[in-house]
Amino acid sequence: MSLKSGKGAHRAPSRLRSPYAIGGLGVAITAAVLATLVPATASTTDPDHDAGTDPAPAASVPHPERDWMGSTIARHEKTAPGATPRATRAASVEGVDVSDHQGSVDWAALWDDDVRFAYVKATESTTYKNPSFTAQYNGSFQQGMIRGAYHFALPDRSSGTRQADFFVTNGGDWSDDGKTLPPVLDLEYNPYGATCYGLTAAQIVNWIGDFTARVKERTGRQPVIYTTTGWWQTCTGDSAAFADRNPLWLARYAATPGPLPAGWKTHTLWQYTSSGPLVGDHNRFNGSLAGLKALATG
Repeated sequence: MSLKSGKGAHRAPSRLRSPYAIGGLGVAITAAVLATLVPATASTTDPDHDAGTDPAPAASVPHPERDWMGSTIARHEKTAPGATPRATRAASVEGVDVSDHQGSVDWAALWDDDVRFAYVKATESTTYKNPSFTAQYNGSFQQGMIRGAYHFALPDRSSGTRQADFFVTNGGDWSDDGKTLPPVLDLEYNPYGATCYGLTAAQIVNWIGDFTARVKERTGRQPVIYTTTGWWQTCTGDSAAFADRNPLWLARYAATPGPLPAGWKTHTLWQYTSSGPLVGDHNRFNGSLAGLKALATG
């Protein structure tokens, strides 16, 4: 029988007369209040993080646009960014690395300044894609430069395999066209917390192994490893596990590259300053232009 409203109509008994009903109402109100808090709590969970891994980050990447190759070094290591680099071999080739931080790049001016190669930040973790990547990557290529892409690693956010997939899918692939340099893994001080991302040396080494193996599987090239000797010694235990297969891109803002991480007998690339002309970050390939082309060819 349906209940009707109005004078004389049957009225449903009030559930508030029951202490159990009152308690149930309290639970419902509490649940409703908690529901309004869920989005705030969820926003502190990193969407990059692999469920079940440890440690779990407290929040997603706050400022990837401020994380570029070498952005953390000056805060952790003694630097002399204005030092004039001395050639480590009879020949070297000048290059730059850029990210969204540089925005629109005057590639013609860099070419006139004898810059012949460029690396462009493609990705960070598994959510950030450099919005300037296409313009920078294609712009350097159209100017005649040999170019490549790099990934800013956050090893505490997700697995090396997952970050490698994200990188290769979003600009980190390699083409056998003679103008594409091998992909680069950027490993440096954590811009969001503990120097080594809260991981042990063994965990860091395993993460790097997963990342490099996945890149090799998908592109056919072993990625270049960018790092500093100080970070590498601190966070990998100065592992020599990658020296035989991964070219080294050493970061040191000084007149010479200085000591190398364990295993590597020489560096392939050297980021020698963060305050060079036009774009700031300048690098040298440790060899001739023919050698650089050979690196691109594989």
